Amino acid sequence: MKLRTVHVREFQSVWDSNPFDVQRVACLVGKNEAGKTAILQALYRLNPIVEADGNFDVTDDYPRSEVENYQQDVESGKRQHAVVVEATFELDPTELDAINDVYGDGVLRKPVVVLSKGYAKDSAGKCTRYVNVPIDESVLVKNLIEKFDLPAALKSQALQMKTLATLSKYLTEAGKKQDQEVAAAQAEVAKIADTAERAAALEKTKALGESEQAKTLRGRLTELLNQKDIPLHIWNTFLRQHFPKFLYFDDYYQMRGHDNIQALKQRQTGNKLERSDHPLLGLIQLARLDLDKLLAPHRTQELKNKLQGASNHLSTQILKYWSQNKHLRMNFDVRPGLPGDPEGMRTGTNIWGEVFDSKHLVSTGLGTRSAGFVWFFSFLAWYSAVKKNDEPLVLLLDEPGLSLHGKAQGDLLRYFEAEIVTNPKHQLLYTTHSPFMVDPNHFDRVRIVQDKGIDLDERLSREEDGTKVFTDVLEARPDSLFPLQGALGYDIHQTLFIGPNCLVVEGVSDLLFIQTISGVLQANGRVGLDSRWTITPVGGSDKVPTFVALIGSQKYLNIATLIDIQKSDRQMIENIYKKKLLKKSHVLTFADFTKKPEADIEDMFDESFYIQLVNEEYSKSLPAKLKLDDLTRRSPRILVRLEEYFSTKPLGGGAVFNHYRPARYFTEKVSTLSIPVATLDRFEEAFKAANALLKT
Repeated sequence: MKLRTVHVREFQSVWDSNPFDVQRVACLVGKNEAGKTAILQALYRLNPIVEADGNFDVTDDYPRSEVENYQQDVESGKRQHAVVVEATFELDPTELDAINDVYGDGVLRKPVVVLSKGYAKDSAGKCTRYVNVPIDESVLVKNLIEKFDLPAALKSQALQMKTLATLSKYLTEAGKKQDQEVAAAQAEVAKIADTAERAAALEKTKALGESEQAKTLRGRLTELLNQKDIPLHIWNTFLRQHFPKFLYFDDYYQMRGHDNIQALKQRQTGNKLERSDHPLLGLIQLARLDLDKLLAPHRTQELKNKLQGASNHLSTQILKYWSQNKHLRMNFDVRPGLPGDPEGMRTGTNIWGEVFDSKHLVSTGLGTRSAGFVWFFSFLAWYSAVKKNDEPLVLLLDEPGLSLHGKAQGDLLRYFEAEIVTNPKHQLLYTTHSPFMVDPNHFDRVRIVQDKGIDLDERLSREEDGTKVFTDVLEARPDSLFPLQGALGYDIHQTLFIGPNCLVVEGVSDLLFIQTISGVLQANGRVGLDSRWTITPVGGSDKVPTFVALIGSQKYLNIATLIDIQKSDRQMIENIYKKKLLKKSHVLTFADFTKKPEADIEDMFDESFYIQLVNEEYSKSLPAKLKLDDLTRRSPRILVRLEEYFSTKPLGGGAVFNHYRPARYFTEKVSTLSIPVATLDRFEEAFKAANALLKT
């Protein structure tokens, strides 16, 4: 059973998403607030792997602008409760064969089953899930008749019946009529005096009776009619066990890296698990353990061996797909709580996750690693455990790899292709803003998600308003197409390797800022970055010397840098020209244009303007608007000060600060922003300096 089409209606930002098709993988692309998460959330509740997540709530989920009208209409009987999600699943040949073996070929109008769920609830307070198996009852009738050897006249009449009920009624009446004929014939036979003649006549009357085949068919019809709802019977008997669970995963499911096992068990028993608990429980399951075995192990060595086995499995998977650092391995340990442990872990038994770096011979807590690494590991732990069950699964990943730079996002795509796409029982739907999370080899997997209403002041009709999903890119607005354009551009860049003029920058954020600011300058008649430059993100300033050393020797290439600089990597950057990898004039840093000793691309912006970007992007996570005065002045770099601030005052809801997100917000909202003149001046000066280095 494979998910093939999805249709979402009257849920959060969605009035009517349009039905859209999915294959083994679907990539939902769209700007902020377009409603990508709403699409995944609606689909998730159809059959969530966490059963408690399966309900829709009118107050929380119905579009707020009309929720009161909706409730009044339902209460007054003017309308039924809305169906939020409808999903069509295509049946596998083995599933079809099982049905056909019992009911005959062609009994299904289409080889599909349609499942839906909305706001309507049963007596237990659970949202009702509806099942539609599209059977053709007339074909079922025909198949039954053909299966039994009926007398020609009876069969000819029976084939005129279109429903099981009418066939049953016809055969019953025919049987009664035949019984009456037999009784009348027997009465006539009884009048015959000659014994031998009477016996011969009695033998002839037997041919008038109902055939054994007809009786057997009537019995089969009684069985089928007693089922009352044959489509539901087919579902429960042949298909229900193949219905995939839906696993939803976003940043809020990331592991903390350590936990108190008694507290975890209490949450599990009370059905109050936190999102971050699920990957940890997956890890414990992967080790073939449970919470009771962790709390009261039978043998220390056995416990250590099982934890080590799970750690080794995950370490192998990570190293296979995590190209950022090949010297890492996972370690897990179970120890009693001590007075100096974190709050909530000072008594009972704790489980600790650590990452050992064999290059630097140091172990650090899992929770202290980069957000991208923790996301990848947490997802890997949960998915690896679920995968062991060998059951149908649809993975719904919301912004996977958001904290990873372009190269690591490419690793994640490679993981998807190798571990999920190749699994015949699993499917994947994920959302993204990033061009590096769009596979340029599979643009057919992309679905565009957009909401026209968020960009317009006037009110749209319900038919036009709200989140829509499109397969045809011609239906999409330009800002919704940015990740596709970026992916296509990056693919062309990769195919051509680099252009004759290569401007090296550090990462995806730099690429977004430079392209967008350049467009703004050129639109205002000022100097932007010359189109002859090929912007090449390399994933960090530490990779610049290697990149230049590898390709700089090719004489036809003209390479320059426009990169961040801080005190710790000043010597490395100076070595680029001191070792004659590049001319000194070709090594440009943002400090050259900000007049600061250290600078990232974010320092090219007026500080108050960049704080505005942060406030807007994180408006749902910040308890109050961030002010410039909230930051210390210990570093000239705005990013360092922001990271220091959020390390002591974390964002709400478990979100983490990621400098890519303000860059993305800036790119999507640039037409609505008032960029300070001083910011434009700094970028124009940088672009002029870079353009002067072009080959003529």
